[in-house]
Amino acid sequence: MSRMRDLRKKRGYTQIKMQMLTGIDQSAYSKIERGERYMSFEQCKRIALALNTSMDYLAGLTDEPAAYPRSNGSTE
Repeated sequence: MSRMRDLRKKRGYTQIKMQMLTGIDQSAYSKIERGERYMSFEQCKRIALALNTSMDYLAGLTDEPAAYPRSNGSTE
């Protein structure tokens, strides 16, 4: 998951900072980043939010790292 590592470093975050932002244990995060462990949907969502990117970018489905516009939660 070099995209995760690259975005994390670009933002100046350590793995400990990612732990604080996502609630994912640093050891587990490190394994995800190295590709030694899969992340759950919820973990992917938390990481995408912390890195201000999309889950599609983290999954390699798009080459656009920008996050999608977020919903304001209304049900109009």
